[in-house]
Amino acid sequence: MLVLVLNAGSSSLKYQLINPETAEIKATGLCERIGIDGVVKHEIAENRKLEIQHPLPTHKEAIEFVLDILTKGDTQAISNIDEISAIGHRVVHGGEYFKKSTLINSDVIKKIEELIPLAPLHNPAHILGIKICQELMPDKPNVAVFDTAFHQTMPEENYLYAVPHEDYTKHQLRKYGFHGTSHYYVSNETIKLLNKKDSKIIVCHLGNGSSICAVKEGNSIDTTMGLTPLEGLIMGTRSGDIDAGVIPYLMDKKNMNSHEIVDYLNKKSGILGVSGVSSDLREVIKAAKDGDHRAKLSIDMLCNRIKKYICSYAGILEGVDAICFTAGIGENADLIREKVCSGLEFMGVEVDINKNKAKANSGIKEIHKDTSKTKIFVIPTNEELIIAQDTYKLVKA
Repeated sequence: MLVLVLNAGSSSLKYQLINPETAEIKATGLCERIGIDGVVKHEIAENRKLEIQHPLPTHKEAIEFVLDILTKGDTQAISNIDEISAIGHRVVHGGEYFKKSTLINSDVIKKIEELIPLAPLHNPAHILGIKICQELMPDKPNVAVFDTAFHQTMPEENYLYAVPHEDYTKHQLRKYGFHGTSHYYVSNETIKLLNKKDSKIIVCHLGNGSSICAVKEGNSIDTTMGLTPLEGLIMGTRSGDIDAGVIPYLMDKKNMNSHEIVDYLNKKSGILGVSGVSSDLREVIKAAKDGDHRAKLSIDMLCNRIKKYICSYAGILEGVDAICFTAGIGENADLIREKVCSGLEFMGVEVDINKNKAKANSGIKEIHKDTSKTKIFVIPTNEELIIAQDTYKLVKA
């Protein structure tokens, strides 16, 4: 069985063709600049990478082109579309409707549409991708896998905001959390490593968008992102936690409307805003090494925020068996891991500097000292595999 995993963005389309039983990736790629000029980055077996310039006026042409290159010429990964058994869609926001992945029908689409106010940038693109697949491949089942679903196990005291309760009941104002598929995958891998089902785990998903999750006995009990992905950690261009009073203050001082302040906090703040160098942490680390004060400051602020949440989640969990780092920064930035773990010896966290800097021979590596009471792992995330496996389970059932 092969599952086509799709992640439709506003002007992009990520895809992966994967065997959910063996985890074999037949092809993977990214369509960018949809609606502009169109670029497709396509990778097939034996690490053959291709970049193709092709007009992609809409998502429909993008998906049609993906199906075309999967089945023809030098880019071919399968002989025909019939080899695809199902399509798994990443959907950012499932609200309180969806506590797990689900087969898509008209009612599911309607509910995802109702949630557009909670994810105005993401859910419309996901719906578009689903409808196009239904049109192009009407005989193939589609499955929605939600970023928010894993966090639906959070208790009330952790997901509610301290606002009038009717705004939760009437307007769904609460913390939802995101990156759930990644947190689920990494925490499950950690449970296997620890061989302990009742593990207390803190997962740090650190990339351009970042979040931390406290996982107890395999369930999310708290996470840093909230109603939107803006809450929590400092990120590439997102501010993370701020005093809510900053919003009217800035709107007055800078004569901003609500849309402009949301853009300011989501796209002009974070590491980019503090450093003035870039939203790409690799460039900021290089600038810090060259003596740039603001670059160093942004790194220190980021690490302090991560450390603060690790300590608070250790308190909520009443201990911690393992801390895990994943995603682009978490997997590749040894400096960040070292700075975050340094000073946490009081709670049994002892990072091994040499292990931390060493390249991993396989995907997962341990970076704690032998004497560390808390294990520290670097675990590459695999959200696409979870989407494919959930799709397989639902279609097979």
